[in-house]
Amino acid sequence: MQVRDAASQPTQRLHVGIANGMPKLVVRRLMQPVLAVQPAPQEPRLRLRCDEGEFDDLLAELALHRLDVVLADRAAPPRGTTKLYSHALETSPLAWYAAPSLHARAKCHFPQSLASVPVLLPTPHAAVRARLDGWFERLGIAPQLVGEFGDSALMKTFGASGMGAFPAPGLVHDELLARYRVKCIGPCEGMAEHF
Repeated sequence: MQVRDAASQPTQRLHVGIANGMPKLVVRRLMQPVLAVQPAPQEPRLRLRCDEGEFDDLLAELALHRLDVVLADRAAPPRGTTKLYSHALETSPLAWYAAPSLHARAKCHFPQSLASVPVLLPTPHAAVRARLDGWFERLGIAPQLVGEFGDSALMKTFGASGMGAFPAPGLVHDELLARYRVKCIGPCEGMAEHF
């Protein structure tokens, strides 16, 4: 009977490529509308597969129809005969966060304080990194960089342990406070992350 029921309710597969550096909390939030169409947790009709990788590698997999969609922090560049379409899904202002042990020091004279407290940043492969570097330069701040992370969840984990202040999309502010027990230092004025 279970085999017959399973055969009568086909499972749809969705293979998603996730660009390295995409904030995992944002990915889950962006995927929520797709996951919400499930009838009930005990009757899943969607099998989701998520693979993380370099942006260009994921686009190549998409062009070969090995992926259904790619979530990234930048638009796909024009590619000759390959038809790739980019759609803006969300834009979120950035803010700075820190563990409670570092929060008071980082909050005092923010954002200039980022020159005197340890700072964590995404690696240059993340599109937001170049914008953050420009933001620091415009404000004349030489950050005390102590760590660079290709994985946003890893950066948040190290930041939550007190290693340094870190930027994150305000889109996931409440989840950051609850899950990582960090505090918001302040907004990264004029900066946003695009997905």
